[in-house]
Amino acid sequence: MLLSHFNAVLLFATFASIVFGITQRSTPKAMLRYGLYCWGWFVISVIVAAWVMHWINP
Repeated sequence: MLLSHFNAVLLFATFASIVFGITQRSTPKAMLRYGLYCWGWFVISVIVAAWVMHWINP
């Protein structure tokens, strides 16, 4: 199974967000919302970091 870097990041973000949602909130609705919130920040952070690295090292 070959993954691109972006697919690996999405996979990591998914599993990390599941863990964060389950361990940081107490109700299922809050778990889902917090998990989606964390997932979004993971993905946005990676995209921003990729652009910063692109401009630092052209």
